[in-house]
Amino acid sequence: MPDVRVVSATADIWPRLGQVFGPRANNPDSCWCQRFRRHDATDNRSALHQEIEDALVPIGLVAYLADNPIGWTRVVPRHTLPGITDNRALARILDDDPNAWWVTCFVVRREHRGGGVGVQLLESAVEWASEHDGTVLDGHPVDTAALSRAPSPSAVFTGTMA
Repeated sequence: MPDVRVVSATADIWPRLGQVFGPRANNPDSCWCQRFRRHDATDNRSALHQEIEDALVPIGLVAYLADNPIGWTRVVPRHTLPGITDNRALARILDDDPNAWWVTCFVVRREHRGGGVGVQLLESAVEWASEHDGTVLDGHPVDTAALSRAPSPSAVFTGTMA
């Protein structure tokens, strides 16, 4: 695997972060990692931009190959995600842990998929949560091996079991 480095998503990376999202970067209403969030911004891209600008602790990690951003994951305290905390099905199985963290999504540029970038992002997310006193890092990957047909790439944004 090429030499991929993972760094925290600070305000200075914003101008190039869109490269990770590929063609969807042109659509401000694309997901932009807002699936489990609520915001008052005019669009999802603006919401993520504002979050990154305002964060005291960076809300995500970016994978770089040389100077090119090729992957992203959001890793934050679970209590900051109303789409998770307000989900009644999840409430039945999750412990009420104020220090629990959650990894919500993975985006890896198409040409870099299958090369371990997602695994590096996940390993870095585990370290990131631990460094910030996270007691557990939760998520909800898709078990693609259990599906009767391959899902669309947009259906596996939370990662895969593999």
